Amino acid sequence: MSTINDVALKAGVSVTTVSRVLNNRGYISEATRSKVFKTMEELNYQPNEIARSLLRKQSNLIGLIIPSVSHPFFSELTNHIEYYAYQNGWKVLLCNSHMDPMKEKDYIAMLKRNRVDGIIMGSHTLEIEEYRNLNSAIVTFDRQIDNDIPFISSDNYQGGVLATELLISKGCRTIVHICGNLKLLMHSNYRNDGFKDTAEKHGVQHITIQTDMNVFDQQQYEQIIQRMLEEYPDVDGIFASSDIIAAFAVRECLGKGKKVPQDVRIVGYDDVDMAAWFIPGITTIKQPIEAIGRLAVELIQKQLDGEVINPEHVLPVELIERSTT
Repeated sequence: MSTINDVALKAGVSVTTVSRVLNNRGYISEATRSKVFKTMEELNYQPNEIARSLLRKQSNLIGLIIPSVSHPFFSELTNHIEYYAYQNGWKVLLCNSHMDPMKEKDYIAMLKRNRVDGIIMGSHTLEIEEYRNLNSAIVTFDRQIDNDIPFISSDNYQGGVLATELLISKGCRTIVHICGNLKLLMHSNYRNDGFKDTAEKHGVQHITIQTDMNVFDQQQYEQIIQRMLEEYPDVDGIFASSDIIAAFAVRECLGKGKKVPQDVRIVGYDDVDMAAWFIPGITTIKQPIEAIGRLAVELIQKQLDGEVINPEHVLPVELIERSTT
């Protein structure tokens, strides 16, 4: 395997010059730069990224920990984070936690060993101290774990209000909110607050049904919705905390002979791509997924640059009405 010394010898330059070319530091003429790169290609030289990161004290890596990349919301968020990270010179190390505390802890240890420049947290099963002890820039999504650590969320409360106001305006009088487990300290819990406050304001019967602690386990959705339709046969409005849950609700209602939206009106949350592909198209509360991904990368960079930043970043939501209402 060729070394940096081999490249310098064949190119007729110093090792320092090769290092400057690799790290894009100092003035190097275009002719010298081209000669060094051509020599590297001829020798099939691969720089030692670990050594380079130690030298410049920056790995150009960002760690991303999410519950599951198979979930449409997180797959789209990951896509945007990777895009904006790459545009800023970073590569992304993707970690699926599957809401497993031990797995999340192992991933955090791995990211520390790789000296990542920053960590974007979309999964939060560990105690806050696990994050406070990291020596990397951190951004969290939908959970505030420390007053000094920036977080991003959509306006979850307003999302709950918009969804419930729409269902009530369409004539719904028995409304169910199917949400994640409220014992998890997530900002998405505010959707339920917006739902309850709005339903009570209008004097409408409302019921909240929670998932278990693994809120992204889709296998439980079918059972939850079937049980809900049996226990509350008069339900005429459903506010689901994700478009996936909303899609399950549409299927189960149709399976019970209930027409959507004539008998039951359904609103989801997120506005992932599949919400528009589904038949009927799912009415939903749109989270600005691309803006969230871009902002997460920007906040990592600002922390590395030593900028003073506001820890709270709540982005607006939008009602997207389709065929389920």
